[in-house]
Amino acid sequence: MDNIGTKTHTDGPTPSRQSGSTETWASGRITLSGVEKRYGDVLAVDGISAVIEDGEFFTLVGPSGCGKTTTLRTIAGLESLSAGTVGIAGTDVTDTPPNHRNVGMVFQDFALFSHMTVAENVAYGLEVAGGIDTETINERVEKMLELVELPEYGDRMPDQLSGGQQQRVALARALAKEPDVLLLDEPLASLDKQLRETMQVELRRIQREVGITTVLVTHNQKEALTMSDRIAVMNDGAFEQVGTPKEVYETPASSFVADFIGTANIFNGTVESTSGETATVDCGTVSIDAVDTTVSPGDDVSVVIRPENVDIALPAATDTTGTTLEGTVTVTRYSGDRLEYHTTVDDGRSIIVVQGPNQETFAVDDRVAVTIVPEDSLVVPE
Repeated sequence: MDNIGTKTHTDGPTPSRQSGSTETWASGRITLSGVEKRYGDVLAVDGISAVIEDGEFFTLVGPSGCGKTTTLRTIAGLESLSAGTVGIAGTDVTDTPPNHRNVGMVFQDFALFSHMTVAENVAYGLEVAGGIDTETINERVEKMLELVELPEYGDRMPDQLSGGQQQRVALARALAKEPDVLLLDEPLASLDKQLRETMQVELRRIQREVGITTVLVTHNQKEALTMSDRIAVMNDGAFEQVGTPKEVYETPASSFVADFIGTANIFNGTVESTSGETATVDCGTVSIDAVDTTVSPGDDVSVVIRPENVDIALPAATDTTGTTLEGTVTVTRYSGDRLEYHTTVDDGRSIIVVQGPNQETFAVDDRVAVTIVPEDSLVVPE
């Protein structure tokens, strides 16, 4: 797949501004080139560039106000651009109104018409588009309801459905017009945890079955990690990092990404020395060795260690390799498949440790030693 640029550069083809222009794009490819959106003096989207491949499930994730929903709305045509271009399926659509873009969209509140049946809701977009006979519309509606596993629900009203069923109807309506791309604006946010996780699986199944290029906006990191082919982590209107879920989690490009995606222990410091593939980082009261070949002495960096990569033991049983800190367990959290310990080490830092339930257990106020080994430590820019 093509890489994605940040606000500082552009990767992949740049779409022409000529109406109807086509290049080497696949049928559902989305191309953003230098996309910028301003609201007065506020820069909401800061010159981002991206190539989202045909059939890819691409997720925009980040804190509130980072620009992810604005970016989605520029693809849909619901927001005009301050600068840059948007291409869909080989055509520059930058100046194309939203009703003339072949885009399906599902909103957080589903936006179903309460006075229409399920079948009428799904058929609505086809009827408004015109030029489609009744028989074809009925066949399409039936096909969409089968796809979302609601074939017997056509005659029901939206208020007779559960939240998950309403979400499926909204998805069926968006897909009925056979759009080039599907845009999802936090469609699972209003569902309870168990239903949300069920619908994550169902949504991904449907997306793969249809093969449609999909862009999801969410603030839920777990949702982004479990559903996506690639993730774009946004911050202050720009892309901090774009990559597969594994890349973003295991090799975050910055301390912001490490802290936002999942849980991380982060030590800020200065590179003290380097030797081969190891950098020693002075973090004030402690020095940590980490594997890295890109930094130099004097560089200000952060050392990131995921909680599952921290060892915890009784002080006398501590492994001598790596950096070991002694402290006290302050919080324990049991969630069935894992145990989470919050420890306060003697220099006042808080370190989180996660391990399986079958390992040695500790209680609040236990004295412990936590060990950080170089191969599980990552050096990133501050």
